[in-house]
Amino acid sequence: MANSQSTIDFIMDQLSGMGGVVAKNMFGGTGFFKNDVMFGMLGSDVFRLRVSEESKSRYEEAGMTPFYSGKMKKGMPYWEVPADVLEDTGKLIIWASEAFDIAVKAKK
Repeated sequence: MANSQSTIDFIMDQLSGMGGVVAKNMFGGTGFFKNDVMFGMLGSDVFRLRVSEESKSRYEEAGMTPFYSGKMKKGMPYWEVPADVLEDTGKLIIWASEAFDIAVKAKK
C-alpha cells in the first residue's frame, strides 16, 4: 500500500484549513490524525475518510467503495473520497471535518 510523498503532500495541503492535521506512516499506509484521532487513511495513493452508517450513503451515491482489509477479511469504516471532493479544498474540509467528528464519537 505504498503512497507517494507527492500524494501525501497534496492531501496535507488540501486539509491545511482544518488545522492540526498530521500524517503518520503506519501499516504500509498513511493515517491522517487530528488531536490523536485518526479520521482518514491513504493506501496505494487512494484517500479514504471515516464514515458512519448515516454518512456512507453519500459515498455510495458517488460510486465509492470501502477499504477492505484482506488480512482481517472484512471492510472497514473508511471509504474512498470522490475525485471532485478531493480536488475542492472547501468540500474536502467539510467531508474531512465530518469524518473527524465521526471518529471522535466512535472513540468514546
